Amino acid sequence: MIDYFFTEEQMMIRDVAREIADKRIRPVSAEFDESGEFPWEVTKAIAEADLFRTFIPEQFGGMDMDTPIMNMCIVTEELSKACGGIALGFAATGLGTMPILVAGSDEQKAKWLPRIADGTLAAFGLTEANAGSDAGGVQTKAVLDGDELVINGTKQWITNAGEAEIYTVFCVTDPAKGARGVSTIVVEKGTPGFTFGKKENKLGIRASVTRELIFQDCRVPKENILGKPGSGFFNAMKTFDMSRPGVAAQALGIAAGALDLAVKYSRERRQFGQPISSFQGLRWMLADMAMKVEASRALIYATAKWVDTCKPKKSAVYSAMAKCYASDVAMEVTTNALQVFGGYGYMKEYPIEKYMRDAKITQIYEGTNQIQREEISKGLIAAAAGGE
Repeated sequence: MIDYFFTEEQMMIRDVAREIADKRIRPVSAEFDESGEFPWEVTKAIAEADLFRTFIPEQFGGMDMDTPIMNMCIVTEELSKACGGIALGFAATGLGTMPILVAGSDEQKAKWLPRIADGTLAAFGLTEANAGSDAGGVQTKAVLDGDELVINGTKQWITNAGEAEIYTVFCVTDPAKGARGVSTIVVEKGTPGFTFGKKENKLGIRASVTRELIFQDCRVPKENILGKPGSGFFNAMKTFDMSRPGVAAQALGIAAGALDLAVKYSRERRQFGQPISSFQGLRWMLADMAMKVEASRALIYATAKWVDTCKPKKSAVYSAMAKCYASDVAMEVTTNALQVFGGYGYMKEYPIEKYMRDAKITQIYEGTNQIQREEISKGLIAAAAGGE
């Protein structure tokens, strides 16, 4: 792998994540994929290794580092090489934390971030039946009643739902203002009126739990609004600029893990008296897969570094590029890796079919790849119009 000039601390983070992936995740990946249960013991091991601290500022219980997005990408890639579903408990907590980092006051950060740094899971509550790619279509409402907000509505397909303790939820607080009337509100598990729907039975990432968030006259203090009322849409877009490299890193890890398995299998599987790795057609498949994996990695880590240095221009475009390209590569690489395994790859006794199932969602969530292409093209056109 190319040297991306990680710091000593980042190399330590990578090595710790890699050890957990190899020793704690890989041996149980198939079991949790089959059962669909949430892997709490593994998640606790990730927390005990202090990996949740890698994207939290030091003053709130995190690490003394100014590269939270790079750190999150490093950990997510390594964990996802072993299991994209198990890794998602960590990655989705990062997503749920980002609105607090983006818009929270110091008092709000002090209330919630230390708990997340210790390993309390978080979740991000935006998607609804009519508000997915159209983030401005949120219909869940929060009405001010004295010193409290009364929330009613339903969020759909929320990762970590039911397992997380802290939820950053997007609600309409001023219906007359459309997207500018959406606010970001923190709701904690156990709040009266806040319940969860059934656990979804998914194609892939089955070790990750996905449920509805259901709000029925759920009351929270008005102090739980992050930032100014009505800034929720802006908070969501800034969150995606920070989080999409993490989705890209999940896709990268899935693709890299599948490539490793395909290369290993090609050396072991024999046909016509020789390993199948001796056949040029297959070697060229592996070469194409490796080039695209490494190109994804280069784009993701360059983007993460860009976002961490708070560049005001083009973060949205580059984050969209990283997410779109890496997830498309993940789908292509995992499909071709399964092809290397031939008929065995189609059987659940072999691990490779799971990688293909896990890869698909990375093209869909946190904005479909069609939405990413819209983001990229609009950015290009706007830059040209501005003379940049």
